[in-house]
Amino acid sequence: MSPIRGSGGEWRSTAARLLMARRRNWRLFTLAVSFGVLILISTAPAPDGLTQQGQKALAIFAMCIILWVTHAFPLAVTSFLAIALLPIMKVMDPGEAFALFGNEAVFFIMGAFILAAALLKSGLSTRIALIFLSRFGGNPEHLLLGVLASSAFLAFWMPAHAVAALMFPIILQIARSLGLEPGRSSYGKALFFSLAWGSIIGGVATLLGGARNPLAIGILWQHHHLRLGFGEWMVAAVPITVVMLCCAYGVIRFFFRIDVADISRARDALRAAIDDLGKVSWPERWVGVVVGGTICCWIGLSHTVGLANIAVLGAVSLFVLNLVRWNDIEDYVNWGVILMYGGAIAVATALTETGAAQWLVVSLLTRYELTPFMLVVAISLVAKVLTEGISNAAAVAVLLPIGFSLGEVYGVHPVLMVYAVAIPSGLAFSLPMGTPPNAICYSSGYYGLREALKAGFVLNVASWIAFLLMVKLYWPLIGVRL
Repeated sequence: MSPIRGSGGEWRSTAARLLMARRRNWRLFTLAVSFGVLILISTAPAPDGLTQQGQKALAIFAMCIILWVTHAFPLAVTSFLAIALLPIMKVMDPGEAFALFGNEAVFFIMGAFILAAALLKSGLSTRIALIFLSRFGGNPEHLLLGVLASSAFLAFWMPAHAVAALMFPIILQIARSLGLEPGRSSYGKALFFSLAWGSIIGGVATLLGGARNPLAIGILWQHHHLRLGFGEWMVAAVPITVVMLCCAYGVIRFFFRIDVADISRARDALRAAIDDLGKVSWPERWVGVVVGGTICCWIGLSHTVGLANIAVLGAVSLFVLNLVRWNDIEDYVNWGVILMYGGAIAVATALTETGAAQWLVVSLLTRYELTPFMLVVAISLVAKVLTEGISNAAAVAVLLPIGFSLGEVYGVHPVLMVYAVAIPSGLAFSLPMGTPPNAICYSSGYYGLREALKAGFVLNVASWIAFLLMVKLYWPLIGVRL
């Protein structure tokens, strides 16, 4: 018997070594390819209109895309590499590049994670999850739809980042109660995709869902002295949101089978947990006050005070009131995602400041003779592609001035151009670094990057087609014509 066990152990050890060697070889191969692309793009003759710095920024961006997509290294490691390459290749000063890790979005996500950790530690998220489940019954399909619709509706009235941060611990509690294993459970993946995509889609419905929408309104006033009201935006965007939510639900059901017969175990477990907790404790009450106050400030003061400032003040309040300790936070916060987002912002800033992103847009759109509708098709597609790699606000800042210029040539009204850029730029469904809701839900560990790319690509295509159908069929009915 012992020789057999020894042989089996030796076989497993050999298999493990082979697997590690294969993984190491794959990393080295991917690294070689990515650096080859970096060198090839950065040393090629610069095209007309593209500066040398812009060319190098595009080269670094291409390298990061390869490493992010293949997942050859942790996403945060790739971001570290990008941060180092930006000053080495003279794209940015070292101080400017490393200072971007202190970007507002990075601190917003950090504060949001700390608030989510307090909800989990206090047990308040358990109570909220019970109420959440009871409202949507015991049907797994209805629960999925409920997560999607609830997160979308909340994103009508507060930033999508805040919705994802608020709902994340609730969905995590539901997944744990059902015994869903991270990385393996298909239903667990569906739950977190519903949260991410619902938050993203709902964020385009009003001017409160993200910074890109008010930014687009401001650029419209600056260029054309035209005002676009809150109600006008909703009339144009809410029907599109409803159609896209239907697309998202269909994509989730297609890619992720429901491997849970019912959710009664979660409901029973949550009821038992609430019974064990007894009455609402004072820490729960105070955590609820802090989180609720933070959300109210996000809704009412985000444009004057700033999302990150509010998030940080909310997080600090938890420590001042002795509701959490730093050791508690370290157990919940995914620092890798925060570092990844900092690197992505640095690359996006480099693309914008060097003019590389603007050159890319112009080179794609000005070489063809376009009809007004084809211009909307083209610029909305570029917006969707750009927003997967740079922040949606940066995509709006780069594309909209160019869109206004092209619109004057091809006869597209400025208000229509605002919608054609701002709405698609808010719909990044694939890459975790594309938008904070993606980053937050990816940090759960319930789904991987390849799954996000595959399902996200299908939803990107479906949502883009749905958007174009609304442009052609619905917007003329409300006076927004080509």
